[in-house]
Amino acid sequence: MAPEPLSQKEIEDRLRELPGWSLQDDRITRTYRLDDHFAATAMVVHVAQIQQELNHHSDLTLGYNTVAVSVNTHSAGPAVTEKDVELAARIEDIAPGHGAARPGD
Repeated sequence: MAPEPLSQKEIEDRLRELPGWSLQDDRITRTYRLDDHFAATAMVVHVAQIQQELNHHSDLTLGYNTVAVSVNTHSAGPAVTEKDVELAARIEDIAPGHGAARPGD
């Protein structure tokens, strides 16, 4: 059974708890800035590990010192679901350990 899409209000409410994340079309996105390429690469590997644990995968883009994350649930439309918010929250939990700058830093 496919997860249920979140309503616009539910997405907005959940994004208030995820600074730096935004809704772009049918997905939630965030770009992290890190100190250098090695730190960015290490974060990508850590995110990949979390995605395997959750069996839910995002699009990741690795730049020199950036990691961009974009996620939705294909089986739900595609649309944003609770699974996407959970993945985003898990990424937020590990980002500071990699030296990722917070919004406005």
